[in-house]
Amino acid sequence: MGRYVYSSSYSPVGDLMVISICLVMIILMLFSYNRRSKSFGIFLSEIGFVMLAAYSDVVFHLLAPTAQPERIPLLNGIRCAYHAFLFLIFVLFVVYIAEVTRLDRGRKRLFAGLAMAVFLTVVAVDIADTLRGLSLRRTDDGIVFQGRGIFMYGYAAFVAIIVVMLVHVRKRLYRRVMLGFYGTMIVSFTMLLLQGMKGQSSFTVATFLYPVIAMFYIMHSTPYDATLGAIDSSALEDMVKYSYDRRRDFIFMSLYMRTFDEEGKRLPEALQATIRRFSTDFFNGATLFQVGKGHMILVFWKSRNVDYEQRIQSILSAFNDEYRRFQYDYKIVIGHSIPEVSRKNEYVSFIRNIHRTMPENTIRRIEPGDVKRFNSNEYVLRALEDIYKKRDLDDPRVLAYCQPVYNIKTGKYDTAEALMRLELEETGMVFPDQFIPLAEENGYIHILTEIILNKTCQAIRQLTEAGYAVSRISVNVSVLELKDERFCDDIIRIIKKNGIAGEKIAIELTESKNDSDFILMKEKISELRKLGIKFYLDDFGTGYSNMERIMELPFDIIKFDRSMVIASGESERSKRIVVSLANLLSEMDYSVLFEGVEKEADEQMCIGMSASYLQGYKYSKPVPIETLTAYFER
Repeated sequence: MGRYVYSSSYSPVGDLMVISICLVMIILMLFSYNRRSKSFGIFLSEIGFVMLAAYSDVVFHLLAPTAQPERIPLLNGIRCAYHAFLFLIFVLFVVYIAEVTRLDRGRKRLFAGLAMAVFLTVVAVDIADTLRGLSLRRTDDGIVFQGRGIFMYGYAAFVAIIVVMLVHVRKRLYRRVMLGFYGTMIVSFTMLLLQGMKGQSSFTVATFLYPVIAMFYIMHSTPYDATLGAIDSSALEDMVKYSYDRRRDFIFMSLYMRTFDEEGKRLPEALQATIRRFSTDFFNGATLFQVGKGHMILVFWKSRNVDYEQRIQSILSAFNDEYRRFQYDYKIVIGHSIPEVSRKNEYVSFIRNIHRTMPENTIRRIEPGDVKRFNSNEYVLRALEDIYKKRDLDDPRVLAYCQPVYNIKTGKYDTAEALMRLELEETGMVFPDQFIPLAEENGYIHILTEIILNKTCQAIRQLTEAGYAVSRISVNVSVLELKDERFCDDIIRIIKKNGIAGEKIAIELTESKNDSDFILMKEKISELRKLGIKFYLDDFGTGYSNMERIMELPFDIIKFDRSMVIASGESERSKRIVVSLANLLSEMDYSVLFEGVEKEADEQMCIGMSASYLQGYKYSKPVPIETLTAYFER
């Protein structure tokens, strides 16, 4: 049995500080974004019990010094409640760890059951001691507690449970997070031990608060970008889940500015100030999420903005005024929450899927067909992921097609361009304009190039062995692939594996205005040309075409885009420009290939413009690579 005088060794400073810290945390939560998960609900409950424990401790020590015998039952009740609040914090801490580490149901029940058993034991012993008169009594020294020290036994039991639990889940927690919890708990235990050695009890509740602060800082703080006023994409996912679970409708406005997606680009301060103002001035309770360097999504609750259409028109009008000032290209997508997309929590992918088909500087409202197209793309994306993982160079889902190229000098077909198709079970044939952007965005493009190159090499070997005259077949390569250090090794390996000469393969590249891409392109072309591989500059005349850069890169053939053929047929001025360019390149020993030749007039015009090769529907649509025998001569 122990004997301890409560009133002589206590100061309310510690508990009052605990209450004030809890209030500050609540204020911060009101003015910041918080992930509204189950674990967040547990965390809020812990703050509540910490405040109740601190408040009951203050009340007890205010009443105890002058309490008359008739007040002893009240004090006993307050003391029992105080212990119960403290140990409920421990119980919730155990449940919290089980929740955030996603323990299986059996383990959750085991640890939660142990915690509840200790809690109920402490409460039961506390109540029993009170009923048997073994707790508080009045003496000349003040209010004295005589009991079994159940608090410290319970405390030790909970410490043991939590330590065992943290060891058990150590592989489920990020190491720094786990060390943060360990460090906080060590501080709590040390402080409780030191105050016990000094006969103090003023900071007991504070030792229970420290792990709660650790939860707030490590697990639930979602900091705003202080200058932009935005939070990250993981917070968006959390908000979508919260709205879906509670069936709350929201509206989103997505702003994408491609300029700032480029490496090293930052939003100018003036533009940040404008976006910051837009996120707060037009809608009630709106939250801004930054999901990419140049991609922001503004979300607001429909119920808090009943006149949302009027507000949307106001913000678009204000945005139009700002566009005249900044002149940055943009794409805006506006839509209501969609249950199917919310269930999968895929709004960022959904919006980016819409971006692919949007012209710059346009505003688009979500339409019913957008979800269907998105689902189709997601199916294709899953197939691409599987192709990437299997890395089978003979994957039957990737089909090799070819479009024969007419050689003006020989009057024959001896070259072709290899083109990809996908053949998938649910969708059938999938064309490049759908799957190539998906492959590039998700890092799957290089394996597709390896597969199509392998199948092209196999076809060249078979055609050559059968006696057909094959000068070369070209394969399209994305500039993104050049960033892979193994790119050249992969190309060389596949060509050598199939036992064909390097000059039988050509690689088509589209020029990039990025300086680092230009340097990479120059290095890779120089390395692969040593094997005899030819290089085409694809899509000349569209987008970015820098003559100085072209002359620096050792291309063999310049492919004039179909738009150049069309323009030459519609305008004499355009024709003179194209003729001048084609003649200049021809004189510099480049071969000129015009693509998109569809009729006799196109052919004659291109022949008169220094063309060496012609490609288009006049000669053939893309056909399975196996049918090139119908075009090539023995």
